[in-house]
Amino acid sequence: MTQTIILLDNIRSVHNVGSIFRTGECAGVSKIYCIGTTPTPIDRFGRKRKDFLKVSLGSEDLVDWEYLATDVAVKYIRKFKKDGYKIISIEQRNNSVDLSVFKRSLNVVYIFGNEVDGVSKDIIEASDICVEIPMKGEKESLNVSVTVGIVLFKKDIC
Repeated sequence: MTQTIILLDNIRSVHNVGSIFRTGECAGVSKIYCIGTTPTPIDRFGRKRKDFLKVSLGSEDLVDWEYLATDVAVKYIRKFKKDGYKIISIEQRNNSVDLSVFKRSLNVVYIFGNEVDGVSKDIIEASDICVEIPMKGEKESLNVSVTVGIVLFKKDIC
């Protein structure tokens, strides 16, 4: 059975994360990891976040999720590699592969970075590959929740 995992690296926006949960659930994501400052569906008092729920529409109850401190993210990535997952950072780099030619592996971990700095350097270094969505306009990037949708629903050309 194909497994897709998402790691959200210090994403700041509650609304973006709620939207990613909803999109991830619709795409059949196995688990979502919220790293560092990434908001989770539960606030620091153990209550469901109303601002999160407004966007996620209850998907946080349908997809498995876990919070990770920033300093353990690379350890988890190494474990995923040992378990046979391909680690893919979605990031614009000199050596990034165009999403349109990227062929997905059976089991993948997609990593999406924050709105300002992208995927952190140590996580990129632990990744197997960086994949990017080429930009044709003047803006350098898409909203992270839009990017997640494009990546998750991309169909490989046979």
